Parts: sequence; C-alpha cells; structure tokens
Amino acid sequence: MEQEQKFKKMTGEPVGKLIMKLAIPCIISMLVTAFYNMADTFFVGRLNSNAATGAVGVVFSMMSVIQAIGFFFGHGSGNYISRCLGRKNYKEASNMAATGFFSSLGIGIIICIFGQLFLEPLSLILGSTETILPYTKDYLKFILLGAPWMTSSIVLNNQLRFQGSAVYSMVGITLGAVLNIALDPIFIFTLKMGVAGAGLATSLSQFISFLLLLYGTSKGENIHIHIKNFKFKVFYYKTIVAGGLPSLARQGLSSFAAICLNLSAGAFGDSAIAAMSVVQRIMMFGASAMIGFGQGFQPVCGFNFGAKLYDRVKKGFWFCVKVSFFFLLGVGAIGFIFAPQIISVFRNDAEVIAFGTAALRFQFCTFPLHSWIVMANMMEQSMGRTIPATFLGGARQGIFFIPTILIFSALFGAVGVQSAQAMADLLTFLSAIPIHIYVMKTMNKGKTL
Repeated sequence: MEQEQKFKKMTGEPVGKLIMKLAIPCIISMLVTAFYNMADTFFVGRLNSNAATGAVGVVFSMMSVIQAIGFFFGHGSGNYISRCLGRKNYKEASNMAATGFFSSLGIGIIICIFGQLFLEPLSLILGSTETILPYTKDYLKFILLGAPWMTSSIVLNNQLRFQGSAVYSMVGITLGAVLNIALDPIFIFTLKMGVAGAGLATSLSQFISFLLLLYGTSKGENIHIHIKNFKFKVFYYKTIVAGGLPSLARQGLSSFAAICLNLSAGAFGDSAIAAMSVVQRIMMFGASAMIGFGQGFQPVCGFNFGAKLYDRVKKGFWFCVKVSFFFLLGVGAIGFIFAPQIISVFRNDAEVIAFGTAALRFQFCTFPLHSWIVMANMMEQSMGRTIPATFLGGARQGIFFIPTILIFSALFGAVGVQSAQAMADLLTFLSAIPIHIYVMKTMNKGKTL
C-alpha cells in the first residue's frame, strides 16, 4: 500500500537525508514564490513612479491578510493530516483535508466580495497617501478578485507538503509563478494597463496555480479532496485553530505591522514607502530558501511526533538550525555589502536607494537569528504546541515589531523606521531560546500546550 510505504520512509530513513530530499522542492517553491512576489515590484518600478511602487507595498499588507487565511487553514489542517498519517488514520486525514480546503475557499470569496464593496476605504486603511491612492485602488481590485484562489492554493500547497508530497506542490506553485512573471510585462507595458496589469497578472496566475494544485491532490498516494468529506464540526475547527493559529498570528500581525510601517514611512514621503516596499520583498526573497528548508522538516516532524519517535524530531531540528544558520550568515554578509546595488535593481531613484540601503543593512545584521526563530516555530506548530508556536509566530512582525516601529519612528525619525525590524528580530530571538528549550524538554510527554 502506498500510504504504508510513505510511513516507512518518513519514520525510518535517515533524518538529514530525508529532510534534504523533502526540502529541495520546498526551497524551489519558496524561491519561485518569492521571486514572483518580487516581480510586481520590479516591473512596476519600471513605470518611473514612486507612487506606483509604493502602491504595491501598501497592497502587500492586504495580500498578507489573504495569505494569513490560507496559511491558517493550510497549516491547521496540514499539521493534523501529518500526525494522522503518522498514526495511519487515513479517514481522519481525508476529512480534515476537505474541511480545510472548502473552508478557506469560502472565506476567500467573502474577502473578495466585501473588499470590492469597500475598495477606497480599505485602500486608505492600508496606508495609502493621496498620491498613492489611485494606484492602490487599481492594483487592489484585481488582487481581491484572486482572493479565493490565493487562500485555497495555499491550503492545497501546505496539505500536499505535510503529506510528504512536496514535488506536487512545487509544480503547481512554480508554473503559476512563471506565468505571472510572463504576464506582468505584457499587461503592464504592452496592454498599457500600468499597475492594474500587475494585479491582473497576479490574480490569473493564482487561478492557474489553484487548478494545478487541485489536480495534484488527485494523483498517486495523495489525499483526494471530496466535498463528501467536508465536516462542519467543532472538533475539526478546534483542531485547525490549534494548528493554524500560529500562522494566522504571524501573517495577520504581519499585515497590521505593514500598515504601521507604511504609515510611519509615509511621514518621510512616497520615496520612503517605496523603499520599504522594496526592502520587504528583498527580505522575503532572502528568507525564502531557509523557510523552504524548514518546510522540508515539518512533515518529518509531524510524522515522527505522531509515531512518538521523539529522538528523530530533535535530530531534525538541530540539523535544520545548523545548516540554516550558516546559510543565512553568508547571505546576510553578501546582502550587507551589496545593499545599494540590490535596491537599485527594483527602483533606480537616489532617495529610494539611500533610504532602502540603511533599512536593508540593519535587517541583514540580524538575519542569521532567523535560523533558530523559524525552525523553533515550525517544530512547535507541527507538534501542535499552540501557545508557544502562536507567540513566536506573531513575535517578530507583530508583538515586538508594532510597538518598536511606533516608538522608534517617534524617537529616531527615519533611522527608527529603518532599524525597527532588526530590533524586533533580536527581541524575538531572545524570547525564542528559553521557550523552545522548554518545549524540547517536555516533548517526551507527547502533549499539546
């Protein structure tokens, strides 16, 4: 039986080799996803308008909300699915897969409808200035049209990954990303749609990814999505909350933090908003390979924790921390040195480059600390340790960042805006060390917190 073979592989193959095998398609998926998230910023930057570039950064906070819903249902259902498969409970895994998928699709439709009805007020809430507002509305209306596909694609991607089928998720994400990169210049320049073309390209590519990922669930040993398995029951939603709340906290607070960042940077003009928009996308790309590496660890963690093979879980964690630390140290050093050149690739404007270079260098200084922060958060979430995972999930871009950006911008002006994320990263790291040491000490109890 294919499911039995997968169980033996996930619980018997050497941990480091298994993680690397699962991580490679995840890394590719994350790099491609990050690259196509950067594509809009890159091509819109060619329009020679700081306001248009700033609009992409403003709408990014709304995209974070949409993604938060997808990760909430995707991680919430996926964590439970991997533990069910570790216990060989395939029926429960199928029920959870359908429940997570159809719930996210429904929420995405609701976001689309209400977002379109309140487009201008929503654009202002997200941090648009008067000059950026027209561009924000043009871009946002198409992003909202893609909300149902964006949320449900993220769910399918994560469910496949937690089953140990990262190759299927990689194909769906990669092909959709390539399509977006191809469509951006066509819609923006050839069809002269401007920033609205970037939004349309993103929405269409999300729909194609959705179709490919849905097809992937019907292949091989993967859990098939059937409406008959959808269960509107308290137990399933409590389980989704337990497993997905850390992701919701992380992404949701990230969205609110982005709004705070836009408002704080807005005091220094459209060039500051444009610069921080570029920095956000660059840092997302820089961290994507490390996150993909950690995603290769998550199904290993879930399967082996469900099978009560705790030593394999610990070995996997330390393997990931060591490898990712040295990787981030190297990337951080290169990024610090070449920060001005990196910024100029996206927006060749003197003010944007100057403001963005300082912010980028601050963040690269604390970049290696993400090795512990992210791996600890992923491990806790995969184990169902809701409280510590939720705290760490929301710490660096919410719990610590929001007060830091508000206080630092008031006290230190532009330097405060540029350095706030680095300080939040440091505070998160200092908090993550004792929290995760405690989690590992109590792991043998096999209980959730």
